[in-house]
Amino acid sequence: MAWMKGATRMVAVVAASAATFAMAACGGSGSSSNSSADKGAKSVINVVASINQWGSVASELGGSKVKMTSIMSNTNVEAHDYEPTTADISKISAADVTVVNGADYDPWASKAAKSTKATLVDAGATDGKKAGDNPHVWFSADVRKTTADAITKAYEKAMPSQKSYFETQNAAWHGKEAALEKKISDARGKTEGVSYAATESVAWYLADDLGMKDATPHGYAQASANESEPSASDILEFTTALGKGGIKMLVFNSQEADPVTNKLTDAAKKSNVPIVNLTEQMPKQYTNLLDWMDALTQDFTKALA
Repeated sequence: MAWMKGATRMVAVVAASAATFAMAACGGSGSSSNSSADKGAKSVINVVASINQWGSVASELGGSKVKMTSIMSNTNVEAHDYEPTTADISKISAADVTVVNGADYDPWASKAAKSTKATLVDAGATDGKKAGDNPHVWFSADVRKTTADAITKAYEKAMPSQKSYFETQNAAWHGKEAALEKKISDARGKTEGVSYAATESVAWYLADDLGMKDATPHGYAQASANESEPSASDILEFTTALGKGGIKMLVFNSQEADPVTNKLTDAAKKSNVPIVNLTEQMPKQYTNLLDWMDALTQDFTKALA
């Protein structure tokens, strides 16, 4: 009987030890998970951008730590008029971080993102841009920088243990942006004070960074901003201005070519006014927003050569 009591005590000790070990193992596993894998043990951050311009920035800043999806990447479609599919909304719903342009450019994306738990980065809002302002904010050096920093903060929130990695990615991106801004600054030697007109105010921020003067006739510019048809007198004023020599460059959004813009480009050609062609969405030959801005900067300076 004594040995049975001893055995009973031994079983109890072993059982207690096993339980203690199991609890310790369980606690140790949880601690390791919290320190290495971050919230929900995610190995990557699921990021969705409304347009590929910002998607390219978000991808560079996230590197190997993010899975990037850009909903719009087609120059044949305008974000203003885009109708998201059920699949698009599902992608936004599943995101950890959502990047939208804001300034009422992609309201469908902003609306979908606000109903999720994802961290929302509104590019325009990072620099105080709102509805009614020029929404093509990716052309602005200031907005690119504030948006990049906001995206990095969102990544650090989603995956705190990788903060140093994201800081390194951010610094590398800012180095590339600084190199671009140096080229823009150098280009100002040719573009400073030059009067230009535009079929749409798509590249207004880039032209402003280049020190150029917007000479688009007011009536036409107002109609374009309101997405309404310019009047016959607005068109006549524009074509007349192109013929008088005061406008030194025409910026043409080829994504929105129509009979009206055809009249303007014809008038520019007739008067030997150089034309810079561009699109609102980032063309497929570019996978990087900064490379696209670099190419456009060169296009502006070459047009004036």
